[in-house]
Amino acid sequence: MNTRKSPDLAAPEPRQTTHDNPAPGSAARLSIVFALILFYAPPALAEIDQIPKQKPSTVLTIVDGKVVENASQQTMTTLDSILTIVNDDVITVSELESRLADTRKQLASRGITPPTGALLRKQVLERFILERIQLQTAKKIGLGSNDQDIERAINSIAKKNNISRETFLKKLQEEKIDLVSYRERLGRQIIIQKLSDREINRKTRVTESEIDLFIENRNRQLGGSDAYKLSQIMIPIPENASSDAIAKSRKLAEQVLDKLKQGANFSSMASGYSKSKEALNGGQLGWRSSGQLPELFVDAINTLEPDQITGILRSPNGFHILKVHEKRLTKTSKKITQTRARHILLKTSTIRSERETLAKLEELKQRITNGESFATLARAYSEDSLSATKGGDLGWLNPGQTVPNFEKAMTALPNNELSEPVKSQFGFHLIEVLERQEIDIGKQVDRRKVRLKIRQRKADELYQQWMRRLRDEAFVRHMNPDVNS
Repeated sequence: MNTRKSPDLAAPEPRQTTHDNPAPGSAARLSIVFALILFYAPPALAEIDQIPKQKPSTVLTIVDGKVVENASQQTMTTLDSILTIVNDDVITVSELESRLADTRKQLASRGITPPTGALLRKQVLERFILERIQLQTAKKIGLGSNDQDIERAINSIAKKNNISRETFLKKLQEEKIDLVSYRERLGRQIIIQKLSDREINRKTRVTESEIDLFIENRNRQLGGSDAYKLSQIMIPIPENASSDAIAKSRKLAEQVLDKLKQGANFSSMASGYSKSKEALNGGQLGWRSSGQLPELFVDAINTLEPDQITGILRSPNGFHILKVHEKRLTKTSKKITQTRARHILLKTSTIRSERETLAKLEELKQRITNGESFATLARAYSEDSLSATKGGDLGWLNPGQTVPNFEKAMTALPNNELSEPVKSQFGFHLIEVLERQEIDIGKQVDRRKVRLKIRQRKADELYQQWMRRLRDEAFVRHMNPDVNS
């Protein structure tokens, strides 16, 4: 039982992990209801197959808005018992039972066999506790949600599932999900997301040297860059953990690994034992590129085949077991021919007909053939304001970068020769190809995308640390001592 008092806190976010969106009408149709749910359970460890026995304990009950100790059984059948105190708030038995029912639906919609009743109850309660702590933290700093936020979220979920808002609301009704309760749930999730954005996303920094190092490592790869579809089980290590606490976490990880080796279902084991935010999604991480994963993970999964699992991996946050579902290699070698060209553009107008425009271009072509400078004439006559100042120079052009008529004429033109006037939607062009080169665009790197990959990886790591700290610093008291044993 954690009896440490919580100071004022602020908080971070995860990344966005990628989750597949089920097609409407599929077996996974219920997943749309939970599309925004991001749960994370902190370090509450259980021995495998250990189901707690019930013992007599003090029971608090809410009666007319007041907490009553050991209320009569008749009273408790109609009133709600307090299960857990979280700082200055409580979680009641009925709230947990409702959350358990939702979780069972979610697991069933994803084809995941839920863990035993006691394990599932414990997992859901821990996530409930974390949600309460996050909402309390958000309230302290003035974060909230409104109807506009909720409407945007509903529209976003519908769009991601390729259905209309009306169809989505109808599906909620078909699944007997109360719209008012659902909107309240979305509101809570939006608040938590805002809190995460404030405390993690905005504080996650990626330096230019980190991008350079990523690119350098990527260029060393032979044959291509890797992407993996993964699931994970994560057993955390408490913050400032003693050697006994670390040993306890490792023992649980070893027990889980033994069960997996004996044929236990990975998704079910993740739902029962993992403490990562995707645990109740069967531990599914979705597709991740090498750059989005810690080097520790990449080294461990690089040689694995689909459906194989790693051993126990130790990170600063805890012990991890990964499963590879799929693996794809994208060849980085792709050669194209780039063309460096320049042009003079003339447009027709009310005072210059198409015939006059063509005649003017022919005149300019003849002057260039007679020895005048293309660049000088482009600066004087071209009506492409961007390239005219550079003597008509368009720089290096990739295939498909210009309009079809222009590209067709440019591709057919030998180096250092002038085209006939070429018509496009912009006007008439006089084109000259200066040089060509063959390059491997597979080796070109979009630094913006690299930054996002590194940022997501760092945000994931910070999120785990933040959630662990929030949980450790909160005051949590279970009214039945066996609830968290």
